[in-house]
Amino acid sequence: MRILLIGQAAFAAKVLEGVEAAGHRVVGVVCPPDRGDKIDPAKAAASERGIPVHQFTSLKTPEARQAFEGAEADLAVLAYVTQIVPEPLLQLPRRSAVCFHPSLLPRYRGGSAIPWQLIRGETRTGVTVFWPDAGIDTGPILLQREAPVGPDETAGTLYYQTLFPLGVQTVLDSVELIAGDRAPRVVQDERKASYDPLLTDAHAGIDWQRPEAEVHNLIRGCDPQPGAYATWQGKRLRLFEPRRVGGAAAPGTVLAVDALGITVATAGGGVRCARARGDGSKAAAADVAVALGMAPGARLDAGRAQ
Repeated sequence: MRILLIGQAAFAAKVLEGVEAAGHRVVGVVCPPDRGDKIDPAKAAASERGIPVHQFTSLKTPEARQAFEGAEADLAVLAYVTQIVPEPLLQLPRRSAVCFHPSLLPRYRGGSAIPWQLIRGETRTGVTVFWPDAGIDTGPILLQREAPVGPDETAGTLYYQTLFPLGVQTVLDSVELIAGDRAPRVVQDERKASYDPLLTDAHAGIDWQRPEAEVHNLIRGCDPQPGAYATWQGKRLRLFEPRRVGGAAAPGTVLAVDALGITVATAGGGVRCARARGDGSKAAAADVAVALGMAPGARLDAGRAQ
């Protein structure tokens, strides 16, 4: 099949490699504009193979439509897409389009599906390849696969260690189902649907009065971005790589600062974070605490939106 690949980052690059290895032809890659001198991996992979690359700040322009029409593709594959792709463009390829999503749809629709699954304490996750339509992650399902969520996984580790490889393979298997005319279209059950907004600092403030499990889940869900934060001496302190360790003190009290990290009391327990970021870059939490003059007995305030 002739495939138009829409996406970015290492995920799209791996899909490109896999599609071509399976004997299909990638006739074009559509990805966002470069950021400074950093070349997107999908663009780099396409350029190495002599595949045309199209970069648009918006896919709602006449130029974007011309690129889609000119590709004369059998199928569009949306692999790690952050730009809105207008539905009329999805209908241009002969077999329309499929899209990857890092959750078990219809649950956790939206652009921050992985963080919200962790914040809500899910122990099972998965990936979905679906036929996109005009809605947000609402089209019929082609293929899904499940995976476990470890108790201390962060959004970063869950993606790179589990959902990335599982997702790439699921996309490639979906392409083969389409090529063999065996691809289903299972309508999503709207009774089970959920949608969450993009995760921002508005959601990332730590409330130490919450139970240990909730604080732990918020921190790991916001790791690596945007970084869950508390307030120390009027400034934000972002915390990463949490573990539940128990404890007994007023919520927000620093229980320990040692080689393992910063331990802070929550309601009914405590959380230890191995890494932190104050005014500078992310570093070992103990080093950040020392630089800030923080010691056991100090009190961290709740994170507050600014």
